[in-house]
Amino acid sequence: MRRWTQPLLIAAAVGITCSASTSIIAQTLPVRVNRWLELRQTSGSVVYVRGSRTQPARTGFRLQAVGDGLRTGARARATLALDTQIGFVQVSENTDLQITELRTTRNGGRVTEITVNRGQARLQARPFTVPDTELNIRTPAGVSGVRGTIFGVSVQPGGRTGVATEEGNVETSAQGQSVNVPAGFQSMIVPGEPPTPPMPLTNDPSLNLSILRAVDDTTVEIIGRVDPLNLLLIEDAVQTLDRSGEFNLRLPLPADRRIQALVTTPLGQQQAYELVVP
Repeated sequence: MRRWTQPLLIAAAVGITCSASTSIIAQTLPVRVNRWLELRQTSGSVVYVRGSRTQPARTGFRLQAVGDGLRTGARARATLALDTQIGFVQVSENTDLQITELRTTRNGGRVTEITVNRGQARLQARPFTVPDTELNIRTPAGVSGVRGTIFGVSVQPGGRTGVATEEGNVETSAQGQSVNVPAGFQSMIVPGEPPTPPMPLTNDPSLNLSILRAVDDTTVEIIGRVDPLNLLLIEDAVQTLDRSGEFNLRLPLPADRRIQALVTTPLGQQQAYELVVP
């Protein structure tokens, strides 16, 4: 049996920082930053993180300092809104993100960087009107920046990152090399390596099984494949894939012999599966 679920939509917001100068001391002085990403909606377990403190997140909370973040649990979702109203970030379940940069340039550009340590996030932004404005998503493998686009990232265990562009262009950088990922294409970044050349976008959450069998009364073996850029959850646990998207698992066999799986693409498209062990 197969069940399809709608992709999670989350929004993120870019804000405005200020600086002032004075001729008396002939140097630039910082002024209090007034930037934030506002939480517009939540579903499931969403945790607000500030430093070493955590608490359940509620609508209206603002991430307004470097280091502030959100964590979503299994089957959870959240929506953030950029304070400049320039766009939205869509974040999926089992995702950990934080603000790593909020500033303005001397020319008035707004620079925002969000780090996704694990999970999936989708970003939608309108074209920027100020040249120095930047909106970037960083992962353990690299950084992806936009100037008006719709794109998503998926971060697997170990930091391997999938980048997929739906509209516009994304520049993905790692190990001193950059790759342009235009609309309709995707790229993969392995930690310690440059991004792969762009390849046609699949956005395909299919789960292809080659083996599903009970090894004994307590263990099940599952072997299969998904698109290598996708995230695979089995019984709410993120699974490790090889570079071709293949996996080979041995897990406890549930009493009802039914196993729940979920595949998520970098753009947030999801497909849920119920695997019935013969």
